[in-house]
Amino acid sequence: MAQVTVSIDGKAYRMACEEGQEQHLIDLASRFDRYVGHLKGQFGEIGDLRITVMAGIMVMDEMTELSRQVAALTAEVEALRNNRDGTASARDERDQQLTAVVEEMTSRINALAVKLSSRPAATQVN
Repeated sequence: MAQVTVSIDGKAYRMACEEGQEQHLIDLASRFDRYVGHLKGQFGEIGDLRITVMAGIMVMDEMTELSRQVAALTAEVEALRNNRDGTASARDERDQQLTAVVEEMTSRINALAVKLSSRPAATQVN
């Protein structure tokens, strides 16, 4: 088991972690220290425990929001996968309807062109 020393609010804490995770733990502690520093800058010296609890709540708030966003994106990806795998989406249905309308209009225009081309040319009277 590896050990690292991290600093939070100017205090050193010796911590154990898995081999190879030392830098990750140092980075996490540094990020948490920034929360603590931010809160101290806003509220001053209101007690280490209180600042630490407030910083923890801020981290949990951000984590909750990120979890909500991940859940929404996961649902969106799943919906897109379902549409790709054969479930007709509203856009696919609309595209099919537009294609049918364009084909019908093309057929009518062609029929009109045939009628117009089969009429005898009008003679011009001077």
